[in-house]
Amino acid sequence: MPRLQLAALSRSLSFACQELANPQETLEETDFVNQRVVRALYEALNSRDVEKVQRLLSPDLDWWFHGPPPHQFLMRLLTGANPDDSSSSFRFDPQSFASFGPTVIVEGCDYDRSIAWVHAWTVTDGIITQVREYFNTSLTVTRLGSSAKSSPSGFASSSNSSSSTAEIASYHCPSVWESSLSNRVGKSVPGLVLAI
Repeated sequence: MPRLQLAALSRSLSFACQELANPQETLEETDFVNQRVVRALYEALNSRDVEKVQRLLSPDLDWWFHGPPPHQFLMRLLTGANPDDSSSSFRFDPQSFASFGPTVIVEGCDYDRSIAWVHAWTVTDGIITQVREYFNTSLTVTRLGSSAKSSPSGFASSSNSSSSTAEIASYHCPSVWESSLSNRVGKSVPGLVLAI
């Protein structure tokens, strides 16, 4: 192969490698930006900055709650419904953050009240569109994915050509995050799995 073609091929391969590397950088950058949005929300919540909270949250926020009904501090804080002493004095002090694309997981604990909490925020274009809230619940986050190539229908064809039946493709659901504070509240708590 002439040197000119080798140089052109080398440049093409180098460009292709850079293109393949960019998606990871973009994902890490997105994780950082999404985490920054969620951190700003906690700062606004704890300083009771209503205008900033409104700028960070979608007006039609999808909210899901798992835990004892008296622990719906976030809902009461965001809606202003029934402000009692416990909800108005509750502070969400995050102790850990983890990001998985649009999902930002935040964990915290109020040792005085024996309450552990986890929030799973979904950030879309710099705005929080969904929150899943867990109180006194052990949470495991898993990533869904196929362990083998499967057909678009979700079924894998059998390796035996004489068989006409299809088998369900096996799926691998690795755990990517687990709450650590739920076992520190001094009581037994239920466990849930959040698949992303």
